[in-house]
Amino acid sequence: MFQSRTHTCNDLRMEHVGSNVIIVGWYENLRKVSKNLGFLVLRDFYGTTQVVIETEEMMEKLNGVNCESTLSIAGVVRERSSKNPNQATGDIEVVPTDIVVLGKCRHNELPFEINRSKEADENARLKYRYLDLRNPAVKDRIVLRCQVVSALRQAMTEQGFLEITTPILTCSSPEGARDYLVPSRNHPGKFYALPQAPQQFKQLLMTSGFDKYFQIAPCFRDEDARADRSPGEFYQLDMEMAFASQEDVFTVIEKVLPPIFAKYGVYKTASEAPFKRISFLDALDKYGSDKPDLRIDLELQDATEVMADCGFGPFEGNVVKAIVVNNFVGTRKVIDKMCADVEMQANNKAFWFRVDENGEFVGGISKFLVERKDAVIAALGLKPGDFVGLTAGKKLVAQKTAGVFRKILGNTVEGHMKKDCYEFCWIVDFPMYEMGEESGELEFCHNPFSMPQGGMKDLMEKDPLDILAYQYDLVCNGVELSSGAVRNHDPEIMIKAFELVRLGEEDVKAKFPAMYNAFTYGAPPHAGIAPGVDRMVMLIAGEESIREIIPFPMNKTAMDVMMGAPSEVDPKQLADVHIKIDLPKKEEE
Repeated sequence: MFQSRTHTCNDLRMEHVGSNVIIVGWYENLRKVSKNLGFLVLRDFYGTTQVVIETEEMMEKLNGVNCESTLSIAGVVRERSSKNPNQATGDIEVVPTDIVVLGKCRHNELPFEINRSKEADENARLKYRYLDLRNPAVKDRIVLRCQVVSALRQAMTEQGFLEITTPILTCSSPEGARDYLVPSRNHPGKFYALPQAPQQFKQLLMTSGFDKYFQIAPCFRDEDARADRSPGEFYQLDMEMAFASQEDVFTVIEKVLPPIFAKYGVYKTASEAPFKRISFLDALDKYGSDKPDLRIDLELQDATEVMADCGFGPFEGNVVKAIVVNNFVGTRKVIDKMCADVEMQANNKAFWFRVDENGEFVGGISKFLVERKDAVIAALGLKPGDFVGLTAGKKLVAQKTAGVFRKILGNTVEGHMKKDCYEFCWIVDFPMYEMGEESGELEFCHNPFSMPQGGMKDLMEKDPLDILAYQYDLVCNGVELSSGAVRNHDPEIMIKAFELVRLGEEDVKAKFPAMYNAFTYGAPPHAGIAPGVDRMVMLIAGEESIREIIPFPMNKTAMDVMMGAPSEVDPKQLADVHIKIDLPKKEEE
């Protein structure tokens, strides 16, 4: 025990009755009964203890002392006459012989009530994060994060992986997001970049002869915040394996993650190996998403052939997707709310009809389907009591809208979602290329370092849009935890892959010089993945926002309101790194 205390505020039990103790912590509250009687709650990292003030002398020591001050209390432990079964130390109390103020809270009012800080405005919580973290419910999320990270390290070490740290100051690289740039003082006009991921370094480690690498890697991307994404900085379980295939990566992840999720998660069951494998195209077709929530038992059906020409305008010339929900008992109000939510989230309308107890079509767009009722029933396998959700549009639009509808139905309609488990799956067989929405030209669909399935032969002979990559995503409960790939380790195949997106050998050498050169010295086949630590802990904790499990998160606009970052800096600092600020002129009023 520390010299400042004999016990924590969670230690004392009946066996300590009669003992002289010293406890330290934060003064949570005082219920004052009279000038010589009061009940004080002292809180430290570990728990709380009741302290009974029974003399004017001890009460005077608290005069002018605000809540959340830190105290040292020496006293005697005794049995409580009125026990509190909801408190770990609820059988005892401490009668003080001395009270010393160690750190005075100089504020009569706090920004929020500590034990109810999660109800406070988020900006207030972030500004006073050091107070927010005093709330045991908030603190416990950070403790959980520590436990999960420790378990990940242990599990990866047991699988034979070496933890190797890679550089934080590196070169700018086109990896999909905006870099954070760091100016160089000794090299005027040149910049380092914070790594978006250790991608190139871990591949270079494989080329260097290391067999299995991992690290809890910090990554930096100048991108907008989302509920499941922290702006600026995040962490991932980064790993790479030499002489490895896609299945080798799957085997490691399927051994490492389920036990950790089952042990620490709010749900105590997790998918066992092997996780379900779903091709990218099948995921879109069956679930309307490349990150499907497999806890929902609903699947999409294609209704184009039987419905596209039914006379309903939005279906005409479009793909129509259907979701059949058995034994639906929701009201019209519930249906309207679901359809409105679909439109808001997908920016596309949703439609519906029902099959009544007599087998007749009712509600929604039923009048357009009456004449072809038998064909619709046969095509969709309908029976009395069924609800049919419908979406329409170009193929991808119809699929993704139906995916949103499926998720809303799963969360709304009782009995169609298992809510007490973690369901993992692999999304595989991603397209190597796609047509860019803005450019209208061929672009990499995912990671440019992925090995194309079929290698050089497919690059030479196939339509680029038909080429698949050894690219895979790990998904849990509808949340994408990670992307990974078998890497393109062959310089000739790499050059050909980049040529299809209008980048020649010189471009590859210029953008990725170290990796390209290393690969010319004989690189092993290698593969890897990097599940997001923050997202994993968010799922394990059952939180909706990733900011709940990060000790000091930024707000939604990538600002640290507690530290005041980003901030202006002294002109001398700018001069040292040869930078001149040229802000856009404000428009005249």
